[in-house]
Amino acid sequence: MEDYMKFIGAGAVTLGALTTATAYYFFRNGTPPIHLACDLKNQAKVLQGKDCARVSRFCKDGKLLVYIDEEVRTLHDAFRHGARLSNDGPCLGWKPSSSEPYQWLSYNEVLSKAANIGAALKKHGQTAGARIGIYSQNRPEYCIVEQACYMYSMTIVPLYDTLGAESCSFILNQAEINLVICDKNTKVSNILSRMKETPKVKKIVVMEEVSGENKNKAQEFKVETIQYKDFEKLGSENPQEPNLAKPDDIAVVCYTSGTTGLPKGAMLTHENILSPVLSVCQLFTAAGYNVTNEDCLISYLPLAHSYERLCEVTTYINGAKIGFFQGDVKTLMDDIKELQPTVFPSVPRLLNRVYDKVVAGSSASAFKKMLFDMAMNSKGEELKKGIIRKNSLWDKLIFKKLQQSLGGKVRLITTGSAPLSPKVLHFLRCCVGCPVLEGYGQTECSAICSLTIPGDCESGTVGPPLSCNLLKVADVPDMNYFAKENKGEVCVKGANVFKGYLKDPEKTQEALDDEGWLHTGDIGEWLPNGTLKIIDRKKHIFKLAQGEYIAPEKIENTYVRSPLISQFYVHGDSLKSCLVGIVVPDYDVLPKFVQEKFDIKGTHEELAANKDVKKAILESITDIGKKAGLTSLEQVKDIYVYHELFSVENGLLTPTFKAKRNELKQFFAKQIEEMYSKLD
Repeated sequence: MEDYMKFIGAGAVTLGALTTATAYYFFRNGTPPIHLACDLKNQAKVLQGKDCARVSRFCKDGKLLVYIDEEVRTLHDAFRHGARLSNDGPCLGWKPSSSEPYQWLSYNEVLSKAANIGAALKKHGQTAGARIGIYSQNRPEYCIVEQACYMYSMTIVPLYDTLGAESCSFILNQAEINLVICDKNTKVSNILSRMKETPKVKKIVVMEEVSGENKNKAQEFKVETIQYKDFEKLGSENPQEPNLAKPDDIAVVCYTSGTTGLPKGAMLTHENILSPVLSVCQLFTAAGYNVTNEDCLISYLPLAHSYERLCEVTTYINGAKIGFFQGDVKTLMDDIKELQPTVFPSVPRLLNRVYDKVVAGSSASAFKKMLFDMAMNSKGEELKKGIIRKNSLWDKLIFKKLQQSLGGKVRLITTGSAPLSPKVLHFLRCCVGCPVLEGYGQTECSAICSLTIPGDCESGTVGPPLSCNLLKVADVPDMNYFAKENKGEVCVKGANVFKGYLKDPEKTQEALDDEGWLHTGDIGEWLPNGTLKIIDRKKHIFKLAQGEYIAPEKIENTYVRSPLISQFYVHGDSLKSCLVGIVVPDYDVLPKFVQEKFDIKGTHEELAANKDVKKAILESITDIGKKAGLTSLEQVKDIYVYHELFSVENGLLTPTFKAKRNELKQFFAKQIEEMYSKLD
């Protein structure tokens, strides 16, 4: 992306040389509007009754979708369906090394290997209903193990590094896991280092060569280590009759990291996971955006989370292929360029960085900014008419480099896990030239319960309900949100709603009410066109000393609109009368700004410690807060400027990039105390 703006400069010469007739052809001719799946002014139906729940317009007579074909009721059925559609085409791809091209396993090869792994699991004493731990990055073996479990009615339980050692031990014990499949020796070592806390673990299957140190340590704790290749060979030599899972069998126990406390194990059945996949496919088909065996998905978001699993099941049920990144985010863009995916699932954190880099480059000179703005305005006008394309003159001159950086063939981008700002969403739709769909949901409803309609160019909503579930908003009196005003806590009911938390009836009862509604903790608003807008968060509220309730995420989402801000954490205390905040500047923007304004230069740490920089940031966010209608009590009265991004790695974000509020409070306890001491 470094030479992106050079390309813009070169494009200016070409633009000047165009004749009026040629320009007219490129700007106006070509792609027809996208076929709309439904009337964008009326995207959901309101059901009669006390709840005034909304349902998808694809639901006939208000009946929710559970399945479409009696032959496809489980995740194993879905995979076999994809194998037929692909005609045993390529399924799972990986790079053996950075210098080698992608290699592929066909659908039937995956099924054969899955049968072998399943047979080996049975040979090692695992029976129907057994919970199998998998501790691995995304790779072909991960999907093979999943299919093996589905083929023999077992349940997978993903583990992942960012849970932390204590949480991993908790999961191994609560789920009563005695066999774990790992990809790397480091993960084997993590498990062995806490064997005193997890005595039930007896066998570890390892994909890479087991180190001598791990072998010795395993022997010390009487844990058997088995090479994955030997495990697969054992299964091939001892075939077992499959014991296929049923729709209501638990497919995955997906542990949610949460923002506080120990993780909770959401029990998701095959029907839970498959129903939203079928609903999404139904929507794509209605919009003429079918996923086919010609499509390819790049897999880099953690398979331990339900969002990535939703994307991958949607891929293989349609016979498409999945290519895995090499496991290093630093080489992700290289993997994407080589793989040339057509479907690109992402998260706001990554998409925001793409936006920041391109916009910063486009502002390098007044002329480049003018040219970029012209391109955005032209493509934006086309979006209003339902025209989504990548073959306009602007695409050839301005946006081609960005499109090529994503492989050049992307025809669908999805985003989830956190809100994506309207400006970034609009930018992507214009620049990449494909639908960018924003979904909403959580692990407890199998990742998704609403999705924007392809061709809807409006921003700021998460679309109408999927056809597998109802949505409603419930009163939250403490926050002055009422269902009669179309505002309240978002609640979900349908085939995608989980069965509860493993061995935790108290938490299950908190999440699911007596009528089967899942209470998400998010505050939503129904818009007149039947789409849902997420406006607040119920769980993260606190009182100030005056007795006023404060919703910090609302304030944080307002402040990050400042071009100087990358991340913000708002803190309040019931014993204090005002708010304070921790801010991480956008270091792609800040250095140029402070150099021009104050003639200041320095490292990130030096800029963060500078009083003039702090004052400028505080003035910027206060002004933005006023324009956004924040009350005086909602405005922070002091800030601490921090030099490093909150991240999963430093323990300040969850694996789905949500703020870990309790950890942030503890991490910045000293700075918070100092700010309040000056304000008291």
